[in-house]
Amino acid sequence: MVDSIVLEKKAHRLSLFYAGRRVRQYQVALGKPIGDKMSVGDRRTPEGRFWIDYRNPASQFYLALHISYPDSAHAVRALARGIQAGGDIMIHGLPNGKRSIGAKHRVTDWTNGCVALTDEEIEEIFEAVDVGTPVEIRP
Repeated sequence: MVDSIVLEKKAHRLSLFYAGRRVRQYQVALGKPIGDKMSVGDRRTPEGRFWIDYRNPASQFYLALHISYPDSAHAVRALARGIQAGGDIMIHGLPNGKRSIGAKHRVTDWTNGCVALTDEEIEEIFEAVDVGTPVEIRP
């Protein structure tokens, strides 16, 4: 098991930590990697401190870990602007049936704000991460 996850958007790197030590890292595809998520549909990957709030073994992507976005700060900011903050931000594999794409999916940032890995990589992560695991997403 791991006790925290750190995503560095600029580096397109997701790292798993245990007892303060990086135990595994992965290259990922994102949504729009520059800037914090502001609203539904902006395709940005949010920034901040969240946690894994549920696991979905039957999503439209191969395995998914849901990130607790929007947090209160993002929700308040969106409400003040009269917009929706968005949601359904996940760490997931490739679209179901597209396993053969493999690492080639990382050529472009193709998600709607999620963090995408190969199916093999998300299998490792899905096994190692429990609900409640903290997730820090850095610019």
